[in-house]
Amino acid sequence: KPQFVYFGGGTPSYLSESQLQHLADRMKSILSWDEAEEVTFECEPGTLTDHKLKVIREIGVTRLSLGVENFNDHVLEINGRAHRSPEIRRAYHFARELEFPQINIDLIAGLPGQTAESWEESLVWIERLAPPHVSIYMLEIDEDSRLGHELLAGGSRYGARLVPHEDDVVTLYEEALERLEAMGLRRYEISNFALPGHESRHNLKYWRLEPYLGFGADAHSLTGTVRGQNAETAAEYVARWKRGESARIAETPAVAHEERFFVGLRLMEGIEPTAEERGRYGQEIARQVEAGLLEDTGDRVRLTRRGVLVSNEVFQEFVGTACPTS
Repeated sequence: KPQFVYFGGGTPSYLSESQLQHLADRMKSILSWDEAEEVTFECEPGTLTDHKLKVIREIGVTRLSLGVENFNDHVLEINGRAHRSPEIRRAYHFARELEFPQINIDLIAGLPGQTAESWEESLVWIERLAPPHVSIYMLEIDEDSRLGHELLAGGSRYGARLVPHEDDVVTLYEEALERLEAMGLRRYEISNFALPGHESRHNLKYWRLEPYLGFGADAHSLTGTVRGQNAETAAEYVARWKRGESARIAETPAVAHEERFFVGLRLMEGIEPTAEERGRYGQEIARQVEAGLLEDTGDRVRLTRRGVLVSNEVFQEFVGTACPTS
């Protein structure tokens, strides 16, 4: 029996009520999650109706993740989002009525058209709704995306000229950090804040490098020392299944000493390096401590507040650069 079940990424709430029920019935015929510690379901607020939320609750979902992104309707429109602020609030309040044990709201800092005023509006709504878990992601633009291509070309489509400067995005993130901490929401991972006891149990498995299995198109798995990736598109996934082939199209070794730093340092609790890891990465740790990006207590190594803001650069120091111990 699974310990945790997670529906997403992608947007499973686009499925109809009957499709959701059918999916749950088929999955439960193979593996039961009635005793799972946590069952998470990702939602786009504009796809939710009261009836669909009831079905989601009835199939055993215990954590509802709402991809809000912003509460300002103008910003949502610029970014092509189907939902608007009233729909977000309605979905949240009805989810409370249905007594979902856990509800989290996701926001993105740095969306095209986002301003200090529209961000303030989002934070005020967070304070009013008082969810037990909030995720704040700083916008990362894929160079291969439409917006990425437009930015590289110096164009204006897709809101390219409305993307806030990276310094402004950092300001938005730090403003959110202060406001959420004042609400009692503790930052336990770079992008995640929760009241004590409301942390995402499923996601903690990722950051603590515990094994998990991914099913469906482009799903990833970690089993032992191997990371696996399934076929990227649904069409390819189904075609491989019909041919009797494995859905897995790629496997790569999970290098434990690299991943401990690359993934584990995302958690604010940091990691406890082994003697071997200190021998391997001693110089890198010392350099990042001197730069004020890491804190080393002797037992644990963790990101500083400033290190969080440039975490990707910090992580790169521990990937394929250190010399092994002799």
